[in-house]
Amino acid sequence: MGHRQLPHDSPWLLALLAALVALGPLSVDMYLPAMPIMMRAFDTDISHMHLTLSSYLAGFALFHLACGPLADRFGRKPVLISGTLLFVAACIGCSLANTVEQMLAFRFLQGVGACVGPTLARAVARDVFGPTDAARALSLIAMLMALAPAVAPTLGGALLLVLPWESVFIFLAAYGAVMIALIRVFLAESLPQAQSLHPLTIARNYGELLVDPFFLTVTVSSGLVYAGLMVYLASSSFVYIEMLGVPVEYFGLVFLSSVVGYMGGSAFSARLSKRRDSEQIMRLGVMLGMAACCLLWVSATLWPASVLALVLPMSLYSIAMGLVLPHAMAIALRPFPHIAGTASSLLGFIQMSLSAAASALIGGFLSDSPLPMIHLLLGISLVALLLGLRVHRLYLRAGP
Repeated sequence: MGHRQLPHDSPWLLALLAALVALGPLSVDMYLPAMPIMMRAFDTDISHMHLTLSSYLAGFALFHLACGPLADRFGRKPVLISGTLLFVAACIGCSLANTVEQMLAFRFLQGVGACVGPTLARAVARDVFGPTDAARALSLIAMLMALAPAVAPTLGGALLLVLPWESVFIFLAAYGAVMIALIRVFLAESLPQAQSLHPLTIARNYGELLVDPFFLTVTVSSGLVYAGLMVYLASSSFVYIEMLGVPVEYFGLVFLSSVVGYMGGSAFSARLSKRRDSEQIMRLGVMLGMAACCLLWVSATLWPASVLALVLPMSLYSIAMGLVLPHAMAIALRPFPHIAGTASSLLGFIQMSLSAAASALIGGFLSDSPLPMIHLLLGISLVALLLGLRVHRLYLRAGP
């Protein structure tokens, strides 16, 4: 098989990077409709099933700290291939799990392997498109990647109608194997300059990131916006299927409006990036996210048995997320071309740690009402808003 690596100006490069980023949402969204079935199969409870998401996110978060330095030393391509191989093996392990404890262990390993796709796709985008065009490229990647959560819950629900829950993880293993083949053939190495793996060098690189006034504020703000989505996703199968009686085969349709919202937000984000700075677009996004959560609280209080009372405000939240995430990444990575892999890793570690903590937290409170989910979303969005406004103030103080 000949190697026909994609040129940097090829739209297929964006499609390949989007497919790599999609490893993350596919691993989360596809098994959501199976969670109630798996809960009964493992003879466990809602709280432990939430931990299967938190365990995945914990593995995803932790490996970021090693993934970036490894990619900055050995290159993007070998780390992508090795991590995706681990992902495939862990998916097969998940399909063979007999207890919730085994599932937790394999989900952790699955998170470790899945982390390389989104993390290094961001780094490749920064390598290839440079500091200014990276925001637009990341917005376009996000818009393409949104196809994954559009089809994943529906595909998962369709598989469950004819096959056992294990089929979801077999499908994910096959997807990972296809990604390995595509990376090997089509992805060119983009590492601009190899970095040392000496512990002091790694510590110095992480220290450089942590003292930057924008980096932590931007990363935590955007991480909280993403954590809000994880709280919603972790709760969704129990809220919609168990509490509101949505049939499992229609569960995926619940997410279509959110996916369309995210794609619309990402497309709008890409258009705005031509005439607005990333800090301004991010501020708009966190304000819209707070408004969406307030609307969610009001509508769910007035119409507690309505599916639309949850779905429509979360569509607005998804638009906000499409505005925030690509530009937060661009702001965070902009000053660090020499350690883009490490910067992307720390950003991902913080975002996913917040998501793991939030999804585990909601599992302890969710029982027979979606209100705990809504209250946590309100609190998360308020802190994200305050930090997002601080990012804009720092931007104004520094000068455009």
